[in-house]
Amino acid sequence: MGSKQNPPGNRTRRTLSIFVVIALCCFFYLLGAWQKSGLGKADKIAFEVPKQTECNVFSTNLNFETHHNDVEIIERSEPKAKEFKPCDPQYRDYTPCQEQDRAMKFPRENMVYRERHCPPEEEKLHCLIPAPKGYITPFPWPKSRDYAHYANVPYKHLAVEKAVQNWVEFQGNVFKFPGGGTMFPHGADAYIEELASVIPIADGSVRTALDTGCGVASWGAYLLKRNILAMSFAPKDNHEAQVQFALERGVPAVIGVLGSIRLPYPSRAFDMSQCSRCLIPWAANDGMYLKEVDRVLRPGGYWILSGPPINWKTYYKTWKRSKEDVQAEQRKIEELAESLCWEKKYEKGDIAIWKKKANTKSCKRESVNICQTKDADDVWYKKMDTCLTPPSANEVPVGQLKFPARLYAVPPRIANGLVAGVTTESYQEDNKLWKKQVNSYKRINKLIGTTRYRNVMDMNADLGGFAAALESRKSWVMNVVPSIAKNTLGVVYERGLIGIYHDWCEGFSTYPRTYDLIHASGVFSLYRNECEAEDILLEMDRILRPEGTVILRDEVDVLNKVKKIAGGMRWDTKMMDHEDGPLVPEKILVVVKQYWVENSGNSTSSDD
Repeated sequence: MGSKQNPPGNRTRRTLSIFVVIALCCFFYLLGAWQKSGLGKADKIAFEVPKQTECNVFSTNLNFETHHNDVEIIERSEPKAKEFKPCDPQYRDYTPCQEQDRAMKFPRENMVYRERHCPPEEEKLHCLIPAPKGYITPFPWPKSRDYAHYANVPYKHLAVEKAVQNWVEFQGNVFKFPGGGTMFPHGADAYIEELASVIPIADGSVRTALDTGCGVASWGAYLLKRNILAMSFAPKDNHEAQVQFALERGVPAVIGVLGSIRLPYPSRAFDMSQCSRCLIPWAANDGMYLKEVDRVLRPGGYWILSGPPINWKTYYKTWKRSKEDVQAEQRKIEELAESLCWEKKYEKGDIAIWKKKANTKSCKRESVNICQTKDADDVWYKKMDTCLTPPSANEVPVGQLKFPARLYAVPPRIANGLVAGVTTESYQEDNKLWKKQVNSYKRINKLIGTTRYRNVMDMNADLGGFAAALESRKSWVMNVVPSIAKNTLGVVYERGLIGIYHDWCEGFSTYPRTYDLIHASGVFSLYRNECEAEDILLEMDRILRPEGTVILRDEVDVLNKVKKIAGGMRWDTKMMDHEDGPLVPEKILVVVKQYWVENSGNSTSSDD
């Protein structure tokens, strides 16, 4: 059986086949080793074959860029920008830190309830304040001094209550401001001319003024044509929207009050201050309010009091007060003024004027309580005191350096080394830098420097270089020095500019839609660890007018974050390189706020 199935020849052939297979395996093993050694030419053939195949198979060029970074960016990308919804129309005139409901929870003594009381974090609004229906761009300056659109500030209360005093009149769809006031029935111009008979208003000696209890700020409005900047303030009270009217007119003003907290201005800031029937109790609290005016008044500066108790013999019955009462009040004011080293220069009719002596050494004072504070400019949320702010060495009296020369002269605080880290040389370099940067802004937006942008704010003013470079009668700048920044606001005032202290983690003391142009250099870097960028941006949106402009200057990573938040705020944005080119890490973000009103969508039409 076996021999038939496996003959001897078959076994021989099978053995040979196995041998051949083994031999071939050894051959190819040795051949492969030889090729790998590089001694043969087969490697060239092996390269050329796929090379020829490439041309036939791939119809497009290969992308040799790595894609790992793309994957990482996708994994780490942030969600889409949060969209901020409009607030309810009831908030169209929302002022975060001066709301009536919250104010009424505080004591009325010393006007505490009219001071700043900001909402806690959980009560902050995270929505966009709407403009009222029919909102219209304000009249350009100087027409805005005399007229305002009713649709923008739809409150007739003052037009009715103050009708006989020529504060404001309602005519059709506009308000008219005749320039009158309670104590200047013949107009602010005539009133100022009477002041000018005593005070050197016309020659540049007086440049900065303070109006305590300003009404609709007609005094400040008419000082502007004399190139004098007045910081006007009034509380948010039953005289509805008086500060809002002032800003709508294109006149500097803030919501404020003489209460229990020091005024948010540096010492020796103003050349002139007035109270025109402001009804501030100057003789009360051991003269605390008059001493606060003394703190902010420059040596050689003037204080004007028109209204009670001046001319009490004529008006005491109208005021429903006794002769003895008003006479005693005026006598107390006279005594306080003398203790402050003020000299009475004028009293006629309803007006009295005092001048703060430039040299206090000649004053006769009896046991004056001198403030012990080391820094009279450290005033943010500081309690007002009954002590007297001591004079500073090397003070420059009013009139010694006149405007406009003082705009670029070296400020006394810098000349005397009172501002840490700032020298005469660095101050001059700062001025050159801001002239260059403002010129750059004007190339970006040719309307900067025109009446299109009347009310301007610098959120981080530093030495006031931006405002100085922009100085023109066509606009004015509110120079804000953040409470956490270097205290330079005294320098700003010495230059003949105006400004205020503020903390940008809180709401600013103004109404919505009161600024045409906002400039913010380094603000978001400064507040990086203080509060949310979102809160600051929403506050900027609140105070910016529809179709207003924002210019932000900061580090590129900071502005990228800001730009993303702004994407949900109905802002149109554009990132631009620094003036010195794309390699500079500081960039510029330019913003235009879209026009929209309550109960409307994103619209650039005023017909909504």
